[in-house]
Amino acid sequence: MSAIQAILITLAAVGGMEFVAWFAHKYIMHGFGWKWHEDHHRPDFKEGRWFEKNDLFFLVFATPGITCILLGTLTAHTWLFFIGLGITIYGAIYFLIHDVYIHQRFSWFRQLDSKYSRAILRAHGSHHANQGKHDCESFGLLLVNPKYFKKRSEWKKEAANGNVTAH
Repeated sequence: MSAIQAILITLAAVGGMEFVAWFAHKYIMHGFGWKWHEDHHRPDFKEGRWFEKNDLFFLVFATPGITCILLGTLTAHTWLFFIGLGITIYGAIYFLIHDVYIHQRFSWFRQLDSKYSRAILRAHGSHHANQGKHDCESFGLLLVNPKYFKKRSEWKKEAANGNVTAH
């Protein structure tokens, strides 16, 4: 396998993971996995604990990446290694943006300030505005609905005028 192929497979896996994460968040975490995810939406459930039940998803979602890396290393299917690498890279990106930047579980990246970083914060804040299992929006992380690049006051004006952007 050439280096270009390995890079392309890795990048495709990173990109594909945004869609896997969106699907898992919407249909697993807000579906049958809600009991684990609920404390992430309801801070009062944490009772002063640093870890959330929601953190168990890290183990679930790390498993395919680890499996692919192992299979790609131990078999002739080396392309699996690069899929696993892409999954792992996305996991690191997700951790840094979601847990470190958005929820500030560590005191890193507190000074990020760009249109994109503000849009990510607005989208995630909008998702957490509803503490229940249903009627949430914005389940992805990196691909942000264009409305979140605007100020919240502009959303209200557009909604009042009937120009609601799809979630």
